[in-house]
Amino acid sequence: MIGEKVRIVIAEDQTMVLGALARLLAIEDDFEVVATATDGQKALEAVREHRPDILLTDIEMPGMTGLDLARIAREADAAFRVIIITTYDRGGYLRRALAAGVRGYLLKDSPIEELGEAIRTVARGGRAIAPELAAAAWDNSDDPLSDRDRLVLRLAEEGHSNKAIGKMLSLSPGTVRNYLSEAASKLGASGRIEASRIARENGWL
Repeated sequence: MIGEKVRIVIAEDQTMVLGALARLLAIEDDFEVVATATDGQKALEAVREHRPDILLTDIEMPGMTGLDLARIAREADAAFRVIIITTYDRGGYLRRALAAGVRGYLLKDSPIEELGEAIRTVARGGRAIAPELAAAAWDNSDDPLSDRDRLVLRLAEEGHSNKAIGKMLSLSPGTVRNYLSEAASKLGASGRIEASRIARENGWL
């Protein structure tokens, strides 16, 4: 990367935050923001079109999460590397991010200088993890949820009925109910609401 600009795609669903990040990074002589996106699907289209070095993304976005994008990149053996910048400071999220192939994980209240150095480090092939989260990731309990548990629980948390979730996922309402019951059981919860709360608190959702 010596002598070349680090090409960056930024994915962030909050327009004001997205604009601020793009302007701040564009000031750096060795960075080039080649595209921005406000949801996961647009971010995926942007990285396929522009082939950046770095995808800078939040975790929670409409359509596709930052962790989904990282997983797709890893499975496709894509050349770009993913850095998560988020408000989620729980160890469970970091562990899931690392498992998905994320190379950097920073909090949104980090100084812009720290973000810049993280981008340079990851572009060179290294890792950049917020130091205050590193220990928490390993102290956190193992995630008991499967990807399907997580998806169904997330949709239920959004207020969708079992029938509506079944239509989205081509499952019967009874099967959806079973998934929700199983997720609650794994978390020691009395129902879907408590299960969502426990999963959120641990960074598993």
